[in-house]
Amino acid sequence: MPLVARPGLDRIQSYKPGQRPIGGGGPGIKLSANESALGPSPKAMAAYAEAARVMERYPDANAVGIRNVIADRYGIAAEKILMGIGSDELLSALVRAYAGAGDEVLYPTATFPMYRIYGLSTGANIVQAPDAGHSADVDALLTAVTDRTKVVIVANPNNPTGTYLPGDEMARLRAGLRDNILLIIDAAYAEYVAKPDYDVGISLVEATDNTVMTRTFSKVHGMASLRIGWCYAHSDVVSVVGRIRSPFNVSSAAQAAGIAALEDKAHEDAVVAHTAKWHSIATQRLSALGLEITGTEGNFVCVEFPDEDGKRSTDVYEFLRQRNIIVRAMAGFGLPKHVRITIGLDEEMEVCLEATNEFVKSW
Repeated sequence: MPLVARPGLDRIQSYKPGQRPIGGGGPGIKLSANESALGPSPKAMAAYAEAARVMERYPDANAVGIRNVIADRYGIAAEKILMGIGSDELLSALVRAYAGAGDEVLYPTATFPMYRIYGLSTGANIVQAPDAGHSADVDALLTAVTDRTKVVIVANPNNPTGTYLPGDEMARLRAGLRDNILLIIDAAYAEYVAKPDYDVGISLVEATDNTVMTRTFSKVHGMASLRIGWCYAHSDVVSVVGRIRSPFNVSSAAQAAGIAALEDKAHEDAVVAHTAKWHSIATQRLSALGLEITGTEGNFVCVEFPDEDGKRSTDVYEFLRQRNIIVRAMAGFGLPKHVRITIGLDEEMEVCLEATNEFVKSW
């Protein structure tokens, strides 16, 4: 009898990362992966280099130093923080810990496609609630809940749409879910949000024992290659997930760089300011071309194109690619008419926006 993988894994399609520039006209510009335009803090790079001196040693498995710095930064309990290989490891472990064969993992329609992979890998069934105006719809999510629902995941703000749920709506979602349903708030882009009605999720974690907030150093801190993230959860959840994550999962270099990044608030503020400036400029210029931007938050803009020959999202993607400007087509995220453009450096944004203008004016 041949070796056969567990049933259901054949339903998983591998995650396709944003492409890199590989040639074509003009300078290579990568705006496809929501990476930080300004890169990491110089202090984080120095701490990373210094950590190379003890490369032969295993890292602190409990990541005490960085957990304490996170706790001080956000005014939360260090014992409720768990570090991961990016927030991805923690999201995967959370789903594995609380959902299995025959259960259901529920999330909105147009969102991060890894949620599907996390759910299917446990043998659970995937349920997607319809969105409202490119945003998660609390009523639709609650309507989609069944007796088999065990995990609900909401990216807030959402990737790729840039929409968000206000704090009262997220609280309403939590209140409408059973006590035995884990609510995961993926707050990877939280640092970019300045809306007064936004709640990152800390208050819900502290008020309940079945809510988790996940965060990452990959976005605003510009440390995507180091793979470091964290979650904040009830101590019981931390205990369970801590048993199934990889040992020594976050490297010494990543921990050291993460501490330095959190302590360099000036660099973080500069990244947020640069992003806000170009988010506003891009929204204004693209809207002036008659294009719709789906949301206001995050370090990207998600743009809808007409469903007509020569004007489709696939057409603009190819038009930009021929000029070695790489954006992200959104069909895999549930938005076949959209592309997502990461906020880049000043000159990168000028080139990309001018090329998009040229594309639209050619209609």
